[in-house]
Amino acid sequence: MKGKRMKCLVLALCCMMATFGVWGCGASDDGQKIEIEIVQYKPEAASYFGMVEEEFNKTHDNIRLKISSPNDAMTILRTRFIREDYPDIIGIGGDINYSYFVDAGILADVSDYAGLKNIKQAYLDIDETLEFVPTEGSFAVPYVANAAGVLYNKDLFEEHGWQIPQNWDEMLALCEQIKAEGVLPFYFGFKDTWTCLAPWNAMAVDLAPADVAKQVNRGETNFTTEYKELAEKYLQLMPYGPEDPLAYGYNDACTAFARGESAMYPIGSYAIPQILSVNPDLNIDSFVMPAHDTKEGNTLNSGIDLQFCVTADCPNKEAAYEVLDFLCADENLQKYINDQIAVPCKDSSFELSPMLDGMKEYIEAGNMTDYQDHYYPSEMAVDAQIQTFVLQKDVNAFLSKFDTDWQRYNRDIIRLVQDYEKKHGNAER
Repeated sequence: MKGKRMKCLVLALCCMMATFGVWGCGASDDGQKIEIEIVQYKPEAASYFGMVEEEFNKTHDNIRLKISSPNDAMTILRTRFIREDYPDIIGIGGDINYSYFVDAGILADVSDYAGLKNIKQAYLDIDETLEFVPTEGSFAVPYVANAAGVLYNKDLFEEHGWQIPQNWDEMLALCEQIKAEGVLPFYFGFKDTWTCLAPWNAMAVDLAPADVAKQVNRGETNFTTEYKELAEKYLQLMPYGPEDPLAYGYNDACTAFARGESAMYPIGSYAIPQILSVNPDLNIDSFVMPAHDTKEGNTLNSGIDLQFCVTADCPNKEAAYEVLDFLCADENLQKYINDQIAVPCKDSSFELSPMLDGMKEYIEAGNMTDYQDHYYPSEMAVDAQIQTFVLQKDVNAFLSKFDTDWQRYNRDIIRLVQDYEKKHGNAER
C-alpha cells in the first residue's frame, strides 16, 4: 500500500505535465541489439555523456546505448512515469526526488550489482539516510559528489597575506580585514533564490544535527530550536557582500568573482566551470565553511551530485549493469571529474582538481555531511523563504514559519515516519 500511495503522490505532483515526447526502451529496430536508455538530469555534462554514448556503442556489439541530457530532465521523467514509460536507467541527484522514487517503488533493487562494492560507504550511507523509512535493498549507484563551502581567489589571498579561517570568529575577522583593505569579501547571487541555499547548507552541516529533518519528522525537536544559531550566523555574513544581496543573480556573481571583484564566493564546486568560462586563468582554491566555533566542529558539505538508478521496469538488467560498468570505469569517471570539477564516489585512485585542495583533508578523511536541503520538500520553497529572511532579518518569524510550513508540506511523510516508528521503533537497519 505504501508504494502505491506514494507513487500516486509523486505522479500527482506532475499530472499537468503531459506534453512531452516518449522514447521506447528494450530491443532496437533491428531486433538484435538490446537498447539501454539513460535519461540524466545534468545538461551541463551533456558533452561528456555524448562521448560516453559514442565510445560505448563503438565497443559493444550487443547493446546500443542512448543517453538524453535534457534541460528539464526531472519534469520529463515525471511525465514519463505518469505514462508508465520508464527509461532503463535514470541519472539523478541524492535529494528528495530520489526519496520519492524509492518510496514509490519506481527503482529496482541493485544490491546484486558487483560495482557497489567499490563505492565509498559514506555515499551508500547517504542514500540510506535519504529513505523516508528504512527500505530493504539498494536503489542507486552513487557516481560523483560535489563539495560546497567557500571558493576564494588564491592570488588575492597571497597578495594580501590573508589566512584561511578555521572557525567562525576567524571567519568574521577575515571578512573585516578584507573589507578594511578595500576589497569586497563576498558575492552572493541571491537574486536567484536557489543560491541562498549554498551558504545555508554549508553552515547548517556545522551547526545542526545531520538528521535534523528526520528528528523533526519523528516529533523529537523543531527547527526553531535546531536552526536558531544557523539563522543568526547566516545574517552575520550579509554585511560582507554587496549592499543589496538580492541585486545580483548566479551568473552575475560568477562573473564578478571571475573578474576579481570579490575575494570569496560561498558556493559549491559545481560553480567552478561557470566561473572559469568567464576567466579561465583565475587561480581558484576552496575551503570548508568554518561556521562552528572550533575547527573540530566543522565538516565538509558534500552530497551525491549524480547517481544512476535502474528502473524497476527495465527488462534488461544485465545489460544495464554492463552500461554501469562502463560509466564507472576509472578512465571514464576521471574524465567526468576533470570536466565537472567533481568528487568521485568510487573508492579508487583519482586525481582531484587542485581547486579542491583546501577541502582535500576533509574528503580524504570522509569528514563530509549531506546537504540539509536534500530533505526539504520542494513545495515549501525554502530558498525563497531564506531570500525573504535576508530582507526582513527577523530570525524568530523566519523559524516560526519554517516549522509551520514543514508540518503543512511534509504531513504525508511525517505520518509515514511516525506510523513506522509505532510499528518498529527507532531501530537501526
